[in-house]
Amino acid sequence: MKHEFSLGRAKVMAVVAILAAATGCGGNVQGNTYADNGGVVKIEFKSGGKAYVSTGPATTNCTYTESGKTVTLLCEGDKTTFTVDDDGALNGPPGGFMTRLTKQK
Repeated sequence: MKHEFSLGRAKVMAVVAILAAATGCGGNVQGNTYADNGGVVKIEFKSGGKAYVSTGPATTNCTYTESGKTVTLLCEGDKTTFTVDDDGALNGPPGGFMTRLTKQK
């Protein structure tokens, strides 16, 4: 009987560890700031789906949603969809103004 309890407990712990790893490595951008290579474009993702996009000296209030590895940013009626890479960077539409943004430390 003791062997079954240990096996069941091990299974539960394994599931919890997998869920924690998936949550930690997911596309959660909330509370993070991303910038392009030159630092010209910066996006700060806040709680409640709010974001601030800075391009040089100008800052725009925006909103965002997340679904899996996709982040959709809505600024003044313009929608930009990013894909979250395995390294945590955001990739915008090819040829767009915000192409690749990396997480700032």
